[in-house]
Amino acid sequence: MQKRAGAIRALAAAALFGASTPAAKGLLGNIPPQVLAGLLYLGSGAGLGLLSIVRRRTKTAEAPLTRNDIPWLGGAILFGGVLAPLVVLTGLNHTPAAASALLLNLEGVFTALIAWFVFSENVDRRIALGMFAIVAGGAVLSWNGRVAWGGAIGPLLIVLGCLFWGVDNNFSQKVSAKDPVQITAIKGAVAGIVNLGIGLAATGAASVELAYVAGALVVGFLSYGLSLVLYVLAMRELGTARTGAYFSLAPFVGAAISLVVWHEKMSASFFLAGGLMAFGLWLHLSERHIHAHVHEPMTHTHRHVHDEHHQHQHSVGQNTEEPHSHEHTHETLAHAHAHFPDIHHRHTHDD
Repeated sequence: MQKRAGAIRALAAAALFGASTPAAKGLLGNIPPQVLAGLLYLGSGAGLGLLSIVRRRTKTAEAPLTRNDIPWLGGAILFGGVLAPLVVLTGLNHTPAAASALLLNLEGVFTALIAWFVFSENVDRRIALGMFAIVAGGAVLSWNGRVAWGGAIGPLLIVLGCLFWGVDNNFSQKVSAKDPVQITAIKGAVAGIVNLGIGLAATGAASVELAYVAGALVVGFLSYGLSLVLYVLAMRELGTARTGAYFSLAPFVGAAISLVVWHEKMSASFFLAGGLMAFGLWLHLSERHIHAHVHEPMTHTHRHVHDEHHQHQHSVGQNTEEPHSHEHTHETLAHAHAHFPDIHHRHTHDD
């Protein structure tokens, strides 16, 4: 059940983000690229900010951000919301579209590699093969057979941007136990203001029709805001690398929508990419990771119910209606069951 819910959220995040590509294509003729990037992020931050205000009037079981979360969230905003868009947009100006699309698939690779080698997230051959199959599908989908690199600076900047987004994804996992709406609203607001400022400075305060501005904000709210909320929720249950692999399906979703909306031609590469991605997705969905493991004592705060990992007492006056959120301590626990590298299973493996 945990894996199914996490997979559904990750796939929904990929679908929403993938839909932003054909949507942005319809807006780019009327909004400069840098300004559009700022509006998309701003739509995410503003929309979720309003949602946060509404949610304050109702009971929410999500745990709010604390002072200890600021370094991780700040790092995610810096790398993913400010530096990555800046270097990628600069690189896109010096790199052909086909090469750019291919290189952007490296985000999933960097996300997984950082999770595996820096943060010691569990990986086995099945998951690694599945991740590379999904990313390879995205690469095939982007390939047009004629990639002219046109100098090293553009491609290198795009690769650097993908590395920054990989860092962002791993930093975001560190705060994934907290309120995803609050996290995404803050990231979107900061990234939107910075990117919009850069865009206006680079292109001038060009006159853009209000209808197109509204359209960009709505797309940003859905494809950058709600998508990231679902992404954060998926990371709680699947870990960073597996969530990133599912999210790499976004290019296929964007291409599929473009076939319908923009009547683009269906090529052999589309079916080959779909086959590779379907194979990688099957490898991930059919994974069954079971072994005896030990939970070390840990104290943290997050939304939970009293399952086998949460057998603790409540203080007088503490909310006991499930699900709920409060600081709690996990005692040492040794058992065996199917699990994934979620927020409770970050242990090492002997093999």
